[in-house]
Amino acid sequence: MDRRLKLLLVAAIATSAGVLAAQQADTVQNPLASNPTAAMDGQRLFTQTCQTCHGPAAQGDRDRGGPALNTTTLAHGSTAADLFRDIRSGIPGTQMPPFARLSDEQIWQLVTYIQSLQGGAPAASTGRGSMAPIEGDPAAGEMVFFGKAACSNCHEVHARGGVVGPDLSTAGRLSPAALRQKIVSPNDPLPPAPGARGGGGGGRGGPPPATIVVKTQDGREIRGVRRNEDTFSLQMVDQTGQLHLFEKLKLASMTVENKSLMPDDYAKRLTPTDIANLVGYLQTQRERDLSKTIVQPIAGGVTYERLRNAKAEPQNWLMYWGDYHGTHYSPLTQINAGTASKLQPAWAFPNLGASVMEGTPLVVDGVMYATGSGNPLTVTAIDARSGRQIWRFTRQQKIVNPFEINPFSRGVALLGNRAFVGTLDGALLAIDTRTGQLIWEVQVADTMEGHSITSPPLVLKDMVITGVTGGEYATRGFLDAYDAATGKRRWRFYTIPGPGEFGNDTWKGDSWKNGGGPTWLTGTYDSDLNLVYWPVGNPSPEFDRTTRGEGDNLYSNSVVALEPETGKLKWYFQFTPNDGHDWDSVQDMMLVDRTWRGQNRKLLMHADRNGHFYVLDRTNGAFLSGSPFVYQNWNKGFDEKGRPQQVPGSNSSAEGSFLVYPTVGGGTNFQAPSYSPLTGSLYLAFSEGGAQYLSASQPIERGRQYVGRGRPTGAAPARGPNEPATNAGIKAIDPENGKTLWSFPIFQGSLTNGVLATAGNVVFASLRDGNIIALDAKTGKHLWHFQTGGNNGASPMSYAIDSKQYVALSAGNVIFSFALPD
Repeated sequence: MDRRLKLLLVAAIATSAGVLAAQQADTVQNPLASNPTAAMDGQRLFTQTCQTCHGPAAQGDRDRGGPALNTTTLAHGSTAADLFRDIRSGIPGTQMPPFARLSDEQIWQLVTYIQSLQGGAPAASTGRGSMAPIEGDPAAGEMVFFGKAACSNCHEVHARGGVVGPDLSTAGRLSPAALRQKIVSPNDPLPPAPGARGGGGGGRGGPPPATIVVKTQDGREIRGVRRNEDTFSLQMVDQTGQLHLFEKLKLASMTVENKSLMPDDYAKRLTPTDIANLVGYLQTQRERDLSKTIVQPIAGGVTYERLRNAKAEPQNWLMYWGDYHGTHYSPLTQINAGTASKLQPAWAFPNLGASVMEGTPLVVDGVMYATGSGNPLTVTAIDARSGRQIWRFTRQQKIVNPFEINPFSRGVALLGNRAFVGTLDGALLAIDTRTGQLIWEVQVADTMEGHSITSPPLVLKDMVITGVTGGEYATRGFLDAYDAATGKRRWRFYTIPGPGEFGNDTWKGDSWKNGGGPTWLTGTYDSDLNLVYWPVGNPSPEFDRTTRGEGDNLYSNSVVALEPETGKLKWYFQFTPNDGHDWDSVQDMMLVDRTWRGQNRKLLMHADRNGHFYVLDRTNGAFLSGSPFVYQNWNKGFDEKGRPQQVPGSNSSAEGSFLVYPTVGGGTNFQAPSYSPLTGSLYLAFSEGGAQYLSASQPIERGRQYVGRGRPTGAAPARGPNEPATNAGIKAIDPENGKTLWSFPIFQGSLTNGVLATAGNVVFASLRDGNIIALDAKTGKHLWHFQTGGNNGASPMSYAIDSKQYVALSAGNVIFSFALPD
């Protein structure tokens, strides 16, 4: 047994109320095995928690994907330790979630009940601790598997092979007899385990194999295996590994054959030695080996060329911003200003995370990929037409900073057949989009220092670029690039320059070491200029400027333009020098090609938390214009290079500023704005309000928040006669002059909600009060709204399947998808 698992389980048992562990030489025993009431308690828990997927007597439920548990031939281990681990942590790549909220004693009660259904049979011969002698020659068996027998056409081992049949990376947890039977008699169910009651055929033994045969209305016949099914939808994988998502009412026919797709003539085609060697090879596969999965190629799926030309696939939503330019715009037109009032819910997918979701799902060829927030991380593949789950990946944090904040995951990035996602404990993962299995994992940052990864990386060419959080801690921000195939780091760009680097002298003393400058929001990319544009957040500490001096504190509150192959800085532009307001510039860096003031320009447009809308020349970072889009009173104007002329007394201090607009939350924030090439307007959520900015000294403590914010000792500054009250809404901005074209007020202000403009001249907006609304893009007139019941904190997106347009939103803990009636 893995020593770490053994220590974990022993520690867990030792701390359970009244529970003692009886240990043998190299096994962890169920401490409640002899407790006469534990099985009954476990049965009650099983009925409440497990039977929906595994059946009322743990006999399995093929339709819901839950395997039989009343047998010792369990695919993921059958010992007490295996069962405890799988219940506590879940099984990545399957529909089995973690049950972290159950106490250790409750889990052991479940284990006791499950083992009672197995007749108390020992699992030593079939479980994780199996010591059965290896048959044949495993090396020769590997050649048979990938050669003569062609098993790899349907099965993978460590991500090598096909995805039609089960992953055999852990096949060695089955007994040699069970492995041999599945090879020579694939149409027979596995026999019941020794000592178990009843027979096979989906009862006490394993379920019988099945093949799905579908005939479509156009005469095609497709044979394959079921992935998921309900009354009206079917997910199946055909013999080539292609996933099909069907509406059953639109099929000509569908039949189920009690026969496996696996060839049934191996006993004739293979020699006894071949079969012995093949069994021997499979016996050696006990754990999925990431050192082997990492060498497998990124094939098929979403290519870099598809990402570059995302606008050519309006039916898909291929990346976080919709395209590399960050316009967050949909070219779909079926839902338009004339039809939006008829929108209705198409489906809802609940319970994606432990906290409010802020993510934007992606859709590729009818499959949606979405993340949940909180711990554990969940990544789920969903049939985007029906809302049925295809697979779910879960991962518990390996370490949790007790001072962790912002427990969010805003989505994934795609390349080939892999989905890339960051974790709250600072790791970057690559997941197989066909199976939900982990391919590789690399540690990017130390979460105990205050770092996390909360937004999707940017995938381009053959690399994955990711930023990190940490602006509320005593950290030094950076941006990393990793090889998409192997996870090997290629370069790192520090957002706070070190000694000898340009900009280091803008920091007082050694304050650069803890200077903040987080990079947590996804950047944008111009493939023609081959430049990556990444937003950089606030300096640290956020409010106590005395620690970092009166310099500009580069490159905080900036956009940096980097060469993607090397991470070399090409240019930068700083929006708020020496910021003491927490106006970090981690908002969308939108890239737009258009006629601007009479010239065709390659523009970078950015609405900053400091209350100004900026237009830059993205070829060189030159300042073109800056205009307030909300009321502001801290900046008297810009010089020719775009440097703000700060009003004295507007920055943070120990005495406190006057009432400064905008407030700490800023005029807008990180959730998506949108640009429509049809109207030429930029749309965003905004908030107006003021705050007094006070600073106070604060010692540095590892992993604790380091903000340096003071507390008011007297009455807050009064609002002046010409200063607005707090208000919020959705507005359209003319990039030519920064002026507001229209504004739609909302009841509950929030800057964690985004907007989506479409070619149907509709602007969809997510509101904190639970509504998703549709507005006329030209006038701001209300067209439609729907109350989701959630605490909304995400941005809408749109996709289409078979020419039918959908609009989807992560609302609270539910993904909603809306469409017009048929």
